[in-house]
Amino acid sequence: MFEAVEFIEIQEEGRPNPTPSERVLGTFADEQEAVAVGRAAKDQFHSEGRAEYAWWVVRNQGAQLANWIADSSNNQEFVLDLRTGQLVEVE
Repeated sequence: MFEAVEFIEIQEEGRPNPTPSERVLGTFADEQEAVAVGRAAKDQFHSEGRAEYAWWVVRNQGAQLANWIADSSNNQEFVLDLRTGQLVEVE
């Protein structure tokens, strides 16, 4: 099972650094479906004109490492090469 997860950094008054808020967008049997949901959430975030920094990941359910990563600063997407532990840009 795969989770699509959204993280948004929330700036709180009195805190020097933003606090990341984690929201599971859904759990899916198919990794491609989870990535599609992550991409849709990213597109919606941009269409709303939000200014916070956000990122989206797809990971195995409950895992701490992500299979797919994208963030709000650009249009790049990455996958984790499990053989090397390196992030590889999706073209």
